[in-house]
Amino acid sequence: MSRHILVFYGSYRRDRQGIKLAHWLVEAIKARGDSAELIDAKAVGLPMLDRMYKEYPRGEAPPAMEELAAKIRAADGFLFVTGEYNWGPQPGLKNLTDHFLEEWFWRPAAIACYSAGPWSGVRAMMGWRDILGEMGMAVISSILPVGRIGGAFDADGKPTGDDGARLEKSFPRFADDLDWWIDAAKVQRAAKAPPY
Repeated sequence: MSRHILVFYGSYRRDRQGIKLAHWLVEAIKARGDSAELIDAKAVGLPMLDRMYKEYPRGEAPPAMEELAAKIRAADGFLFVTGEYNWGPQPGLKNLTDHFLEEWFWRPAAIACYSAGPWSGVRAMMGWRDILGEMGMAVISSILPVGRIGGAFDADGKPTGDDGARLEKSFPRFADDLDWWIDAAKVQRAAKAPPY
């Protein structure tokens, strides 16, 4: 069963470290035989939330928002990559996510988190899990934390050091969890339309 997974990343910082993790995850998903696409909030460039996608008349949302809404609706599942900013998720990721609602419904989501230190972004992940659940996603129990992100990848974007080794060891189980929920959700949607 082929799966299409969107990988979301939300840092707007000048020297983004987590982008290496996001790119690595896209390639790791593809290596498992699924399709994946990186959605970089900075590249998408949505404005600070003023109107949600659903608040525009049909076909009149800004082009970047229309395009992203279609990609979200077509995806089987989502992987959110968030750094930790003062115990919370990245504002750019939250802003992008908040532009949509119904588009997220009835699909599994997973969280990879990171930080500059040893906490690996898990404090941001805890709040982010609740937010994604409130937005209609089924958030899997597995997480993929990466500590000391600045040293977890080499110049070519390959995992390195102890933190990179932990990432490579943890990823298969994390991906298996997400795949299982994606497959289950696809079967259920095929058998019975979502209630709303």
